[in-house]
Amino acid sequence: MTTEVTPTTTKARRDLGFLFALTLVGLLLLLCIVLSIATPNFATPNNISNLLRQGSMIAILAIGQTFVIITAGIDLSVGAIVGFSTVVVAGLIQSGVPIWLAIVITLVMGLAIGFFHAFGIVKMGLPPFIITLATLTSLRGIGLLMTNGSTINITNEAFTQFSRESFLGIPNLFWMVVIVAIPAYVFLHLSKWGRYLYAVGSNPESARLSGVSVPRMIFIAYGLSAMFAAFVGIMLAARLGVGNATQGEGWELQAIASTVIGGTSLFGAVGSVHGPLIGAFILATISNGANLLNVNSFWQRIITGFLIIVIVFFDQLRRRGR
Repeated sequence: MTTEVTPTTTKARRDLGFLFALTLVGLLLLLCIVLSIATPNFATPNNISNLLRQGSMIAILAIGQTFVIITAGIDLSVGAIVGFSTVVVAGLIQSGVPIWLAIVITLVMGLAIGFFHAFGIVKMGLPPFIITLATLTSLRGIGLLMTNGSTINITNEAFTQFSRESFLGIPNLFWMVVIVAIPAYVFLHLSKWGRYLYAVGSNPESARLSGVSVPRMIFIAYGLSAMFAAFVGIMLAARLGVGNATQGEGWELQAIASTVIGGTSLFGAVGSVHGPLIGAFILATISNGANLLNVNSFWQRIITGFLIIVIVFFDQLRRRGR
């Protein structure tokens, strides 16, 4: 039995996604209200700015991860790509390469890594888990070899200053989320390519018989995921002023958690752009509030794990009820 993605099913998916997004927004607002009451330091302008910066990078990673998971795949390498990208962009800038060119080279490098993943999946028949796990390990090692295990300090103030400034009272890093999210939303929800991604995740064979180039969509999904990770690496290098291959460690799990909390199904064919964005800021709010309340960081992981279990459980119930 195959599942055809029709305009009717697409509209139903959007309606359900909208209701779920409202629920997530309500949960985020509830968290903010509770934390504002629990600690006077939460609702301060400085802390809110810090919270937006904290959530911005994971949010962009989560968007890229969403494209992959919608195809019923997974990308475990995004954290390593972030760390490796900080090394690449820092090394280029410190070598005298113009900032704009260093950024372009780093983004192209990320895109190439994503295409490598897709090649391994499509042409070599490797499971997404294996090929991206291998890249996770390899990129850490390559980055450490390139720097001899040390840190590259970025002395170019024009590059680092941008991440510390704000526009209209909102941190520049958050505006980067807006710049990424708008075209991502158009691509996934308003274009034929987005419909193709859902079709591939629902039933690759049915999508192929309908004229969808399944390999092409796999290349697009993994290419975007890795390129977004490289973009986050550039943002992180600008914020910290250093390049270090160990940065971004564990961020792949935070990105996956944000995506799942945002309503993306690990079984494929269900997901949105706005859901993972809200999911990322829910996790950032939990982490920020826990730090202000001096809650043991281990509890943050327990809470995150509990949220994932609950949401995946309800996702399974929804699939059984189809």
